[in-house]
Amino acid sequence: MLIRLDHIGIAVYEINAALKFFESALGLELDHIASEEGGKTEVAFLPIGGSEVELVQTYEPESGLGKYLAKRGEGIHHICFEVDDIAGALARLKENGAQLIDETPRTNASGTQYAFIHPKSAHGVLIELYQKAPTGDGG
Repeated sequence: MLIRLDHIGIAVYEINAALKFFESALGLELDHIASEEGGKTEVAFLPIGGSEVELVQTYEPESGLGKYLAKRGEGIHHICFEVDDIAGALARLKENGAQLIDETPRTNASGTQYAFIHPKSAHGVLIELYQKAPTGDGG
């Protein structure tokens, strides 16, 4: 079911301010920044090893991320695992009594399908599942 740890998402108030620390102090290199959820969030991607650190900023105070920031402030927001079959993974989780935020996967701008598992089912950790979009090159 799980392939690898894809990324750790860190909620931040302002990506550029957060990048100063992650780039200068930790030495991570920014790959790119993408607008997600119809421009409601921005995500900075900082690869490390076979995974990434994602800095996530929202422009919607009433979104899940906006409410998280208002209540808890900046910090680790979620852990994301790559899966090979997101629909199958969600079905298995549901069969095992997991509370799902997304019963069917959403799709981001790059074609990656993703879904969240409620922290109540995962001992206080918001877990995201990713199924990467096919590359179109046969692999």
